[in-house]
Amino acid sequence: MRILILGIDGYIGWPLALHLRERGHKVTGLDNLIRRYRVQHEGSESLFPIDGILKKQPEFPIDTTGLKYLMELDCDLDAIVHLAEQPSAAWSMKDVTTATKTQYHNVLGTLNLLWLMQEYCPTAHLVKLGTMGEYGTPDCVIPEGEIPDGPMAGLLFPRSAGSFYHLSKVHDTYNIIFACKTWGLRSTDIMQGVVFGHLPGTRLDYDECFGTVINRFCVEAVAGMPLTIYGQGGQTRGYLPLKDSIQCLTLALENPPEDGEYRTFNQFAETYSINELADIVSDAGNAFGLEVKKDHISNPRVEKEEHFYSPVHKKLAELGYDPSWDIKNEIHKLIEAIIPYKKDIRKEIILPKIQWAPSEVKHDFSI
Repeated sequence: MRILILGIDGYIGWPLALHLRERGHKVTGLDNLIRRYRVQHEGSESLFPIDGILKKQPEFPIDTTGLKYLMELDCDLDAIVHLAEQPSAAWSMKDVTTATKTQYHNVLGTLNLLWLMQEYCPTAHLVKLGTMGEYGTPDCVIPEGEIPDGPMAGLLFPRSAGSFYHLSKVHDTYNIIFACKTWGLRSTDIMQGVVFGHLPGTRLDYDECFGTVINRFCVEAVAGMPLTIYGQGGQTRGYLPLKDSIQCLTLALENPPEDGEYRTFNQFAETYSINELADIVSDAGNAFGLEVKKDHISNPRVEKEEHFYSPVHKKLAELGYDPSWDIKNEIHKLIEAIIPYKKDIRKEIILPKIQWAPSEVKHDFSI
């Protein structure tokens, strides 16, 4: 297949491109490198060294300028993987500027993509990376997409997003559904859980904005810091390692939907609470002699800290997804990979400073 990856320079985009090429697909990419800039602006950088874009260019044709130009060149695309969105809930809650940029870039970026697909490649399969965070934490079982039975059967399951980032993904969902229904586009909307781990050549972020919780915990363990558990620690989510995210996205690409079809995959392997993850990371760190401690800190987020959580995730398994891994072993391998970079850890960027609830800080609304 001819596949275009938007956000090819990212945490998921780069290893996905390498994997798809190994499977014989022709891959091109687009990335404006803004993830690198935003991480640096937060005073951080990838803990593991990553190649610059000039070194990556010979690997794949990568455009850093304009999507429309690339579309005109590749109008016979079979699939587009859309990973090119601002990915941080915390960053979207920082201030009015970051909230506005999140909504603008994510919602309008996806809307522009849909119009370009309708004009240049209406038969291409759009694989869009969404988030399980669209659903929130309702006190009921979360289906994959539509409500399966009862008087509301067939309707999209209600969304209850917890940040301006998650809300941008909700808006994307409805825009993509409308484009499929109106223009006959086809799309797989990936409601992904929290990704952790590392693959060769990709980045590892651990700051409060761009570092996911397991990656952050593992860095804290190596740095000799207590694992910072937000609030009570009962927050429960779905998790999967980076290698499984690559596997699932590949399954979605190689098993496309019909023309005009919109489908949803809930993409994760297992659910864990923050307290459970902290215990696993603590045990793994202690095995390396790190003497890991845990610290419950004031929760900077506005969220339920104890709740029911039971999402359905069967569709990828039906396509062949086999999460044959043990989280303890995966976390052990991640800590082992981090230890050689202990001296490069910037402790000051890990603790949360962004408060999601209203504060006395007044923001500049002149944008």
